[in-house]
Amino acid sequence: MIAPKVSTVRPSDLAREHGLSTQAVRNYEESGFLPPAERTPSGYRVYTPVHAAALRTFIALIPAFGHARAGQIMNLIHTDALDDVLLTIDRGHEQLLRDRETLNSVSRAVADLTDFEPSRHPRSIGELARRLDLSPATLRAWETAGILVPTREPTGHRTFTAADVRDAELAHLLRRGGYPLARIALVVSQIRTAGGTDTLVDALTDWRHRLTARGLAMLAASAQLNEYLTIRDA
Repeated sequence: MIAPKVSTVRPSDLAREHGLSTQAVRNYEESGFLPPAERTPSGYRVYTPVHAAALRTFIALIPAFGHARAGQIMNLIHTDALDDVLLTIDRGHEQLLRDRETLNSVSRAVADLTDFEPSRHPRSIGELARRLDLSPATLRAWETAGILVPTREPTGHRTFTAADVRDAELAHLLRRGGYPLARIALVVSQIRTAGGTDTLVDALTDWRHRLTARGLAMLAASAQLNEYLTIRDA
């Protein structure tokens, strides 16, 4: 039973604040995104301001880190794995920084019509896959789509030059931005030829806006997360 002095929040109010259904709130609790709710003798869930703060935190984390990572963060909080929470957040910031650096490098390449060289030595498909944290099968699919054009050794093995790594970095960046493979192939082709860059400039401008929005979302999520931890531990 909930102590009499503890205020409660109706499930409908908890859901309405975020435009959710009460079933979605229950699903979030069952997934560990909210702390477990106590039950009345008749079996109804009893939510408190702590649950309201947890839901606000989860919702704030989604645009900052994505749905899956937001859920992971909330589960780690509710198992008191604070160091792992911070590590997960650090990895999100690290990815944002890498996206910004790649975007800036490609933007300079377009502006100056110079080569973007993230690597100075050829790489195998396995090395490139590890660099991007992708599977070799994904890189082969990008090759089929015309995004990557690696050279082939007499043995049949693929070799990725500095330009190929640049193309792969750009493809990875745009893929995370939700661009389809066909459009990415067009953008990468334009970078290769250093001409007809209107589409590329538009894509990079759009992605820069997305990165800015994600960075601001991370700030907002961090503030909400700190508030939740304070309320939860009070």
